Amino acid sequence: MAPTKLVKAAIFTALAIGSGYALMLVPNVELITILVFSAGLWLGAFWGLLVGGTAMFIFSVMHPFGSGLLFPLLLVAQVFTMAGAGWLGGILRPLVYRIKDRLPGRIFIAVIGGLITFIYDSLTTLSYPVAAGYEWKQTLIMYSSGIWIYALHMISNPVIFFIGIPQLLKHAPSDES
Repeated sequence: MAPTKLVKAAIFTALAIGSGYALMLVPNVELITILVFSAGLWLGAFWGLLVGGTAMFIFSVMHPFGSGLLFPLLLVAQVFTMAGAGWLGGILRPLVYRIKDRLPGRIFIAVIGGLITFIYDSLTTLSYPVAAGYEWKQTLIMYSSGIWIYALHMISNPVIFFIGIPQLLKHAPSDES
C-alpha cells in the first residue's frame, strides 16, 4: 500500500465528508459525489471505491439529523452507491482523461454524473419501502412520489460534474494510476 495514495485517499474522504456537512442545509445539492468520483479518477478504481464507501459511511452514520445506523438498508444503499461512484471514476479514468475541456466531453461527464445520481436516488428511495415490506405496487407509488424531491439533485449533480471534472483534469496527474 503506497503511503502517498493512502494520504490522498484520506484527504478525498475528509473533503467529501466535510462538503457533505457544509451543504447539508441546501436540499439535494452536494459535492460528495463529485469528490468521490474524482478520487477514483485521481487515485484509481480501488482507492475511489474505498474513499466512496468510507466517506458515505462516516457521513451517514454521524449525520446530525439522524444516523444511518437507524435504517440499515438505506445505509447499505448509500455506501454501495458512493463506493460504486468512486470505482466508476477509476474505471472511466482513461476515457475521462481524454475528454479535457471540449463540450462533447463535458456533456458525457455530466451524463455520467446524472446516471450516478439517478442510481443513488433510486436505491436510497427504494430502500425504505423494501425494508418495510411494502408490496411492489406500493413501493412504485412511493418511489414515483419522491421524484419531485430529488429532481433538483438530478439537475444539480450533472451541472456540478459538467463544471467540476474538467477543472480537476487541468490539475490531475497524467501518469499516476
